[in-house]
Amino acid sequence: MRISRQKLLKWVAIAGTGGIGLTAIVVITFLVFDRYYPPSLSAIEEVSSEVVDRDGKLLRAFVTKQGRWRLETGLDDVDAEFVKLLTAYEDQRFWSHAGIDPYAMFRALGQFVANGRIISGASTITMQLARLLEPRKKRSLRSKVRQIVLALQIERRLTKTEILEAYLTLAPYGGNLEGIRAASLAYFGKEPKGLTLSQAALLVALPQSPELRRPDRQAKNARMARDVVLARMARAEVLAPGEVERAASAPVSDIRHALPQFAPHLAQRAVLQHPEKIRHKVTLKRSYQQSLERVALAHARNIDANISVALILADANSGEILAEVGSPDFLDARRAGWVDMTDAMRSPGSALKPFIYGLALEEGLVKPETLIMDSPANFSGYRPQNFDMQYQGETSIRKALQLSLNVPAVHLLEAVGPSRLLAMFRRAGVKTELPRSGRPGLAIALGGMGISLRGLTQLYGALANSGRVVYLNNGLEGEVITPMANRSVLLQPGANWHVSDILQGAAVPRNTKALKVAYKTGTSYGYRDAWSVGYDGRHVLGVWVGRPDNGSIPGITGRLTAAPILFDAFAKSGLTIVPFKPAPAGVSRTVNRDLPVTLRRFRTNAGSSTIAGISESEPQIIYPPEGARVELERNGKNQHFPLVMKLQNGRPPFRWLANGRLFSPGSRRRVTTWIPDGSGFSTLTVIDAVGRANSVNIYISKIE
Repeated sequence: MRISRQKLLKWVAIAGTGGIGLTAIVVITFLVFDRYYPPSLSAIEEVSSEVVDRDGKLLRAFVTKQGRWRLETGLDDVDAEFVKLLTAYEDQRFWSHAGIDPYAMFRALGQFVANGRIISGASTITMQLARLLEPRKKRSLRSKVRQIVLALQIERRLTKTEILEAYLTLAPYGGNLEGIRAASLAYFGKEPKGLTLSQAALLVALPQSPELRRPDRQAKNARMARDVVLARMARAEVLAPGEVERAASAPVSDIRHALPQFAPHLAQRAVLQHPEKIRHKVTLKRSYQQSLERVALAHARNIDANISVALILADANSGEILAEVGSPDFLDARRAGWVDMTDAMRSPGSALKPFIYGLALEEGLVKPETLIMDSPANFSGYRPQNFDMQYQGETSIRKALQLSLNVPAVHLLEAVGPSRLLAMFRRAGVKTELPRSGRPGLAIALGGMGISLRGLTQLYGALANSGRVVYLNNGLEGEVITPMANRSVLLQPGANWHVSDILQGAAVPRNTKALKVAYKTGTSYGYRDAWSVGYDGRHVLGVWVGRPDNGSIPGITGRLTAAPILFDAFAKSGLTIVPFKPAPAGVSRTVNRDLPVTLRRFRTNAGSSTIAGISESEPQIIYPPEGARVELERNGKNQHFPLVMKLQNGRPPFRWLANGRLFSPGSRRRVTTWIPDGSGFSTLTVIDAVGRANSVNIYISKIE
């Protein structure tokens, strides 16, 4: 429709008069409001609480009181190309105008006069921020005037950078997402620092119609809106045609990602301690935390539906916790996932043995190659047994610790004293729980006390730190430990090195890749807790497996259940294994024959025997038993298999006789073999080092 010149002039006159009138109204309103009704900027401060890692990466955020994801955003948090695209599309003169853009207003007015309808808007980014601070229910001249006045007020109180940051924090992006950071994390699974051009254009377009364009529900609309932004930027020569073409060809995903929810127990504790803080920085490293949470969940699912798994990874030199997993799944009711098991007091089983051996080494009672007796013993009514109910007889201190033998550990604890061990733990700042009697006894050697995973990991951290204690902390206020000039010494360097050297030689769990780490396991009484703690030259990692309700889990052990998790966590954490430090001056490995006579064997006081001065029980042949009939088949070489014989108790070396003839003159092994000459009755006899003997009569049948 063609408009006459006279009519056009009339519209221009009306528009001009209206513009002058509107300007007068705005000026008067601004002068009154700016003095008596300053703007409320509180909404800018009402943002989600965040917990971030040591590098500032988001671990977890919490919704605002209104249930919205609104993450505080600075310009440094956003890709510079996005800011350039946003201002070019929304507000070309943002950096120069005073809150309103007169040129844009007159352009919009001219387009309205020429076309009889609204072609383009004139809202600046500051005006859009004003609308976010004071949302209007419907459009009207009054609300538009208030928006303009509020924009002018905002410009008087905030810098341009602060205005842009506030807009990037409050802009709506669909659903309960507000601000570019929440939108980028939800729609792209990443922070807005590394947006592609396609992603940036989509985030520019969304705030105009967030519900109609949100990609998780309206992917087609979202793509069209993104392409409009790209096309306009191409016409304005802000973007090169080739860039636009590549960006427009990128698909728009309809997936909404969950915002990061790492370290939920620690994050919740941080926010509860200081709800007034927006940002809580902790010592964790997100990549380590993510890896360990995956490991914990994968192993928990493979073990049992009701078990929980907890892990702590720390820098043994600084004490900073790099990752902590309180449970495999925070929301899993079957596992009571909301319970943080890193601080739960539980029985550590055999996991305390390295510190008993360390004290014995420190006091000069033993050396790694000192021989110690592993056989049934009576400690004033306390009769510990090995886990497999078998005994090794005389064995080295090194092997006794690596095999986690119970009786030798109790012998050593009796020698150094349980109170000395508890004093060591107190010196290390580790809390323990004793039985109801409150008196430390020899049962501590086998887990007869309570300790938390954090406390146990701290003890092993000292082993990784050349024997010096460093308090573990995660960076929360109240838990940060000021570095001590003289850190308490858990073990002297020599004893500490020997313990670490022994633990490095422990057998690797079955079907597990060997790593250059030292480690120890533990299983509590009744199969309630499985433990494994390991370390390299700098890092310490603790693992606990069990039920939060302290129920029994038949079959779990530290070696079979917790140790594979330990090695898997080390392997998948992303850590580089740090070599152990060399032996201190004057410390080295020695063989038994080179030790002083007093250190070649550890003399025990506890035990029972009918022979004075001998603590072991008499030798006993436990296989074959008395009166047994044994059939020996032929093997693949057309020879008969030998007869296997097993011995319990007694003092090695042992001499074996068959029908009065010696066939094994002096073996320390408790398992031996014999090939009979033929079938018939035979008498087997064993004689130990002090002349005690035991015999069995059996019948042997060779199958031809």
